[in-house]
Amino acid sequence: MVDYQLITGDETVSRNGAIKLHGPDGFAGMRAAGQLAATILDALVPHVVPGVTTEALDRIVYDMTIAAGAVPATMNYRGYTHSCCISINHVVCHGIPSDRTLKDGDIVNIDVTPLLGGWHGDTSRMYLVGNVPVKAKRLVEVTYECLMRGLEQARPGNRLGDISHAIQSFAEKHRYGVVRDFCGHGLGRLFHDAPEVVHAGKPGTGPELRPGMFFTVEPMINIGRADVKILDDGWTAVTRDRSLSAQFEHSIGITETGCEIFTTSPAGRHSPPYA
Repeated sequence: MVDYQLITGDETVSRNGAIKLHGPDGFAGMRAAGQLAATILDALVPHVVPGVTTEALDRIVYDMTIAAGAVPATMNYRGYTHSCCISINHVVCHGIPSDRTLKDGDIVNIDVTPLLGGWHGDTSRMYLVGNVPVKAKRLVEVTYECLMRGLEQARPGNRLGDISHAIQSFAEKHRYGVVRDFCGHGLGRLFHDAPEVVHAGKPGTGPELRPGMFFTVEPMINIGRADVKILDDGWTAVTRDRSLSAQFEHSIGITETGCEIFTTSPAGRHSPPYA
């Protein structure tokens, strides 16, 4: 049985297994945090080029987050020490910024979560570095379409399985693997909360979507098999078969008629190539 909890104001919330339902104040807070997150990803576009280090990109994320009066939610989260995650090529998620330089032909996911006014704006986007092979570009295009097809199902009365099925069916139509080891999640005043939002499933299953729910949808799609492994650093997840992986992520809120995407790009840079 699924529990829902109505959040009426600034009361302290805890991760208690209940799906939180928020009101107008929550939507306003998430809208501000989400737009900051999306603005940061917009600003990174001219910097994601061959020769740049991922730690230099991480510094831009940190500086922009602090300048906006927010803090990077990932810093000091379970021992993580960076402002974002940067995942290259066969890295599925949680890539750690370092002195590694981007190379021509790389595909890169950058995942940011500024904490602004007590609310988490969580989003990620793919970037194409230089001249990217057609096969890799196609993976990125299909992954973005997977996300958007999932969001089309994010409306009251539907269930989480409807989102999952829309993503899985489109990815597998292209013979791609849908990662099961990681999923989307509830968020708001908490970074990670109920519900878990898996990206493969059956329609009509899972918790019912109700107005006021906040959660991320963030499919990870592999050219090859869906299997992943975690490296010895305890964070970096890679494809077991070394195939390319792509991901897009939005934070959304369920409304009375559909969903509001909190993290849509103010500059219209929704998917690459970016102008």
